[in-house]
Amino acid sequence: MPAWLPEVAAAVIAVVLAITLHEAAHGYAARALGDDTAERMGRISLNPFRHVDPVGTLLVPGVMILGQLLTIGQIQGLFGWAKPVPVDIWRLRDPRMGMVLVAAAGPAVNAVLAFASALLAHAVIGGQAMLGPEATGFLLRFVALSMLANLVLGLFNLIPLPPLDGGRIMVGLLPRGPAIALARVEPYGLLIVILGLFVLPMAVPAWDPMGWFVRGIVAPVFDTVLWLAGHGGIGR
Repeated sequence: MPAWLPEVAAAVIAVVLAITLHEAAHGYAARALGDDTAERMGRISLNPFRHVDPVGTLLVPGVMILGQLLTIGQIQGLFGWAKPVPVDIWRLRDPRMGMVLVAAAGPAVNAVLAFASALLAHAVIGGQAMLGPEATGFLLRFVALSMLANLVLGLFNLIPLPPLDGGRIMVGLLPRGPAIALARVEPYGLLIVILGLFVLPMAVPAWDPMGWFVRGIVAPVFDTVLWLAGHGGIGR
């Protein structure tokens, strides 16, 4: 077996689970709040293939995984997105607050998955004598990458810029005037994100928003989740 294969397998499983459950959570929340659009379109599903976006789910994470393996020999960061779950806010019983809850469902599920992954480490460590060194190493690497994938996806989506979840939450919480102004940004939101996070850093090397995001936000939250899960002695 190639030495890199377990690393890639752990990363792919972690990313697929994080993205699939994030998107499914939006659909389940919308259905619970009165909108069955996602259900009618077959998007309330735990089948990852129903949520695959060729670029965001396959190309971008694949390039990141390959690039890191070729340069540093391990995977330290992951980023991607899925095909958005369709939600008709006017079918929600309370369109304004309903959209807030639907948008928040995805990051909330990622937070739960990150914490569950940290708890799983206890079982892996406790059963390492039975599992053996290779299986133990693979499972612990999966735990770390699952926490990373879920925290990056969940926290990134809380950026208050539509169509990210944080932007839709802000549209639902702001007064009418600012909410309408922010909602108008949605058609350009992904372009702003791509330009700001990936294109501009190539032109301005000192501009490293993703590095700041991972080091300044994801890393401290990662350590906090470990601490909350009872891994008090583990730190960076």
